[in-house]
Amino acid sequence: MTTSPAAPRPLQGHARAIVRALLVDGPRSRTDLATQLDLSAGSLTRLSKPLIEDGIINEQPSTEQPASIGRPSVPLAFNHTRYRFIGIKLTKTHAYAALTLADARIEQLLTRELPSTAPEDCIHIIANLVKTLSAASAVPPHAVGITLGGHVTNYRHVTHADHLDWNDVPLAQLVEQATSLPTVVANDIEAHTESTLWFGEGVGTQTFALFTLGAGIGYGLITHGQVVTNPEAGYSLLSHFPLESAQIRAYEDQLASTHKARAFDSGCGHYACATSMLTLFELEQRAAHTLGRPVSFQQLLALATAGDPQAQAIVDSSGYALGTMFAAITNLTLPQRIVVGGEACELASVARTAVLQGLHDHRDQRATDPEIRLQDPDLALWTRGAAVVAMHNTLVGRD
Repeated sequence: MTTSPAAPRPLQGHARAIVRALLVDGPRSRTDLATQLDLSAGSLTRLSKPLIEDGIINEQPSTEQPASIGRPSVPLAFNHTRYRFIGIKLTKTHAYAALTLADARIEQLLTRELPSTAPEDCIHIIANLVKTLSAASAVPPHAVGITLGGHVTNYRHVTHADHLDWNDVPLAQLVEQATSLPTVVANDIEAHTESTLWFGEGVGTQTFALFTLGAGIGYGLITHGQVVTNPEAGYSLLSHFPLESAQIRAYEDQLASTHKARAFDSGCGHYACATSMLTLFELEQRAAHTLGRPVSFQQLLALATAGDPQAQAIVDSSGYALGTMFAAITNLTLPQRIVVGGEACELASVARTAVLQGLHDHRDQRATDPEIRLQDPDLALWTRGAAVVAMHNTLVGRD
């Protein structure tokens, strides 16, 4: 394993603002950057000089024509190639790990099956992944970020993680002991929201919502370019949001009476809640119950696309529920854009007509539809969120 450099101290004040702006927005002219940060040209030059000397930011070749009058503007850029971070996403069955630059570009991606969900087994796998990625890195990694579905405090301690059956696991401390690298831990949705804001489908808007559907239900909100969060954000608070409507019952009634799919209550006692209508397991259960055989999510979508009436009714009822959820999110939090992610996000595309009907049926007719963008459903790409949290905490710090 390569030797890790000493972790840099998180930046403060104007230095933090300069670096954050260049990280998120890319190379900027000094004039634009000074205007954005409300600094004079002289102050920006003075504040950026030590950052350039330390190699944190650098000067880019001027794009102005030689005939330009006056001194050419020399754009500033964050030096992404100086840093490497390791992001790890834990699920109930696998650990996904990526070596990334500071802008979350993945250089190498690895996947390992977990022998069990016992913390010691997971930490052993994590340590091996960190060792392998560190050895392959041109620059010794500066920190490790780990994300999981669960509740995390102080970017250090997992208070509970239902899918892993964990309670009170000091994960950051244990991984640091095993790897000798600074480690941060975060809820996967919070981290994925931050990654989407900085380097993903949230770029270009100051207000958006992230809604994910897969093994569970996730929701993140960005307002004024900041993640909205509180200590309860890791509790998957929209998992049982009610989505029942007459239209969903009408879709269900299209199924043969002897094989009616029913929006199962998923053991929670809620008919047509978000979990029962939008998670992978419940969609596959409904399909198997209706069609009388095991059906994967991808097979269900393929059958619906091919015109199978029962598969179409299941997909459309869940699509309508998804549109209803989009309407609630938009009505309550007013995002300009909804980014849809998770392993089951393709539902939004295959059931697009039903999604839009659910959205419009629960919105004022005068209201404008939010822009809807889909993410890549590959769960391994959530490693970028883990790496971004490590980068943020290490370089920029938290207020």
